[in-house]
Amino acid sequence: MKTNNKLRILYKRSLIIFSVNIFLFFVLLGRLYYLQIFSQEKYTLLADNNRISERLLVPPRGSIYDRNGVELAQNNQNFEALITAEQVHNLDKLLTQITPILKLSKEDIARIKKDIAHHRRFVPIKIKDNLNWEEVSTLMLNSPNLPGLFINEGITRYYPYSKYTAHPLGYVGTVSQQDLEKNPAPLLEVPGFKIGKSGFEKTYDLNLRGHQGTIKYEVNAYGRIMRELEKREGLKGKDLDLTIDIRLQKIALDAFGDEAGAAVVMDVHNGEILAFVSAPSFDPNLFINGISYKNWNELLYDEKTPLTNKAISGLYSPGSTFKIAVALAALEEGIITTSTTSHCTGKMKLGSHYFHCWRHSGHGKQNVIDAIKNSCDIFFYETALKLGIEKISKMAHRLGLGELYDLNLENQKQGTIPNKAWKRSALKSSWQQGETVIAGIGQGYVLVNPLQLTVMLSRVVNGGFEVYPTSIKQDNPPKPKPLKISKTSLDIVKQGMFDVVNAPGGTASRAKPKSKNIIIGGKTGTTQVRRISLKERQKGILKDEDLPWKYRNHAWFMAYGPHKDPKYAVAVIVEHGRSGSGVAAPIASKILEETIKLNIR
Repeated sequence: MKTNNKLRILYKRSLIIFSVNIFLFFVLLGRLYYLQIFSQEKYTLLADNNRISERLLVPPRGSIYDRNGVELAQNNQNFEALITAEQVHNLDKLLTQITPILKLSKEDIARIKKDIAHHRRFVPIKIKDNLNWEEVSTLMLNSPNLPGLFINEGITRYYPYSKYTAHPLGYVGTVSQQDLEKNPAPLLEVPGFKIGKSGFEKTYDLNLRGHQGTIKYEVNAYGRIMRELEKREGLKGKDLDLTIDIRLQKIALDAFGDEAGAAVVMDVHNGEILAFVSAPSFDPNLFINGISYKNWNELLYDEKTPLTNKAISGLYSPGSTFKIAVALAALEEGIITTSTTSHCTGKMKLGSHYFHCWRHSGHGKQNVIDAIKNSCDIFFYETALKLGIEKISKMAHRLGLGELYDLNLENQKQGTIPNKAWKRSALKSSWQQGETVIAGIGQGYVLVNPLQLTVMLSRVVNGGFEVYPTSIKQDNPPKPKPLKISKTSLDIVKQGMFDVVNAPGGTASRAKPKSKNIIIGGKTGTTQVRRISLKERQKGILKDEDLPWKYRNHAWFMAYGPHKDPKYAVAVIVEHGRSGSGVAAPIASKILEETIKLNIR
């Protein structure tokens, strides 16, 4: 009986264990079915991800061209030396061998060792790029004795006209952490990828950048590349066609010599900017792979500020060039006519204060054409008082001063065209008559940049059309609207500017082009950078050339040509250039003469 009970218990236990095993078998079978049949695609993909590594390929950057199709920013073949640390037997020995070939500095060697320490030993580390043929051939010849070192071929940005295009084009540089925070695009994380850092390279960066390619590798469990599986080249970025003419860019910048300043040349009918320079300039190629501390400090602490784009960022009192706006405002308001005269004795009293003309002995009797030709301050002091600051401000804005333009360039400064409301808002005080007087000759609170002055002159000599500056070529540019300024007023002012250059005693008689068949007109301007005290006037004002450079007057000249059928306008500022007629006028005249000879269309 006991034996039967034991057998029965054993049978039940065996049955339970067998049932459990059968259940577990079916669970396992179901799991295998789920993994191998139902989830096959998912786990196949995961397995491939463990086996395949996909990397982004940097696309060629779009080129930048001048108006005639000359390439201003291009992609050059670039050879770079790299090392794979796991293949190097003795790193210090290798670096000692290649240092005289590549002229590596102590900083370079420290950077290389730091990069090796922060990467896996099978990841290639850049030693130096932009190798010349001599460096490449020497390394290749010695390659058996340089284990772990190899040459890689790629592309790099290059600016063939360097300083002549530095300010409008800008430059590219390595992606910073701040760049990644602003735009965490995967392409920006690719080692060695460059983005626009200034100028058109920055503002049109997304278009110029292109679309990345991909390359797939088979890798082992440690991430080491075993073989290449697939490669898709990226799409080159879009090209950019500018309105500037590189021939004129070179002429304009070279015309400054050692002077500091800026020049803008514009087509007066469609607003195309033909030249756009700031002096002194710099070599943008220095920034592509990281500028040295020495070069950076030389640029940063140069008192002539080569990194500043003075054509749009430099703000200056326009001086006597502003008299064109005042004259037009007075003519349009009926305040003056060609028969209205002032008698210039060299100074004018308002209240207890004297306002002086640049010519101490005075100009005598002056009408508006005479006053423009001779740049008579007294005439414009009196005219400004009759007009009032509001009407002066209104005309200045109509002519394009105090405006921001859609050039897609950063750091463009708006300047100041003051009126009563502006002063109340900016300075919390009321407008004074004396401030109207000095505004009448473009001093005081009035501030403009060279681009704005070029726009003003273009609108005056093109027949009074509201032309806007543009730097990008357009297939169908919009037609400018009329400003509704009378032809009579425009012709009077234009006659005054013709006399500035061509009439006896004109303030810019030295600005006549060398070619006798080229006739131009223009207006000089000389602006103080410091106030001259009464004591200095009594003792005798020091000549500008006797003052330190930074205390000398700024020099302006704006010009148009040809006189009978104006096509081009130019504005030139020479920082601390002493005299508009003596320094700025010859520079502007040379630029304008060459522009007319080139017959740019």
